[in-house]
Amino acid sequence: MEKINQIEKIREIESKISHKLFLLCSLVTLITMAIMLADFFTRGFFLPAKMNLFYIAVLVIYSLHKEMVRWLGEKKTMRGGEYFVYGWVTITVALYVINFLNRDYYSYSKEGYPLGTLRDISILTIEVLVVFIFTRLLKLLKFIAKEKNII
Repeated sequence: MEKINQIEKIREIESKISHKLFLLCSLVTLITMAIMLADFFTRGFFLPAKMNLFYIAVLVIYSLHKEMVRWLGEKKTMRGGEYFVYGWVTITVALYVINFLNRDYYSYSKEGYPLGTLRDISILTIEVLVVFIFTRLLKLLKFIAKEKNII
């Protein structure tokens, strides 16, 4: 009985941490999106923020912690992380369409130098998708392990 109470207490603490990590990840996501959109629409007016690695690290930490909470047996985890995926894919597709309709206008600076903003956003979106698929894979592994009575 004491062991069950300990697990419940750990699960409760980790669920609260997971919620705070979600809020932090949401804030970092919005800031990253805003910076990249500003970089895209100003055609290189700003120096590249280069925060992709930091953003992906925050996303991975949040995602792995959320999966850990699931493995602890938390049933009511929110699915807010999916919105990160939908947001990045939507923004990336929209920027490609905007750039296409404007005849590659946003791919070059005012001075005529090629810009890598659209490529950087595409790479980041693919990285977000990889994190999403990886966490889905972890969820599948948990399901298989539970079916085979491993956990």
